[in-house]
Amino acid sequence: MAYKFEQLDVWERALDYIDQIHEIADELPKRERYNLGDQMTRAANSIALNIAEGSTGQSDAEQDRFLRIAIRSLLETVAGLHLVKRRGYLDDLDPLREAYRDSEALFAKLQAFRSSLDTDSTVREEPPEYDRGVPF
Repeated sequence: MAYKFEQLDVWERALDYIDQIHEIADELPKRERYNLGDQMTRAANSIALNIAEGSTGQSDAEQDRFLRIAIRSLLETVAGLHLVKRRGYLDDLDPLREAYRDSEALFAKLQAFRSSLDTDSTVREEPPEYDRGVPF
């Protein structure tokens, strides 16, 4: 039996992206491996973990919530890539460029996945009506 998330292309892409971020983190100076490197790898791992966790939800709205967290984690890794470049931690910038391009593709996939969800089907409570628009 396969889990739902294991069949998702976006999850597979997230795993590939995680590998890239881990490789970049492994190349950082020793003083940054447990600071910036650790932060970047945790954020990258969070992308795939949130895709998986959201796939078991009871509603599209709940899955959307986890996908939004995954997107924020992705953006955190992109900010980390900028820090790596800005601080000159890598002589070869090709891994940063490749990771950045792949982050754009992953971002687009995550956004498309969110757009495909029916987040309007959740039960919503009508707001109460108050005299003059205030409850007091």
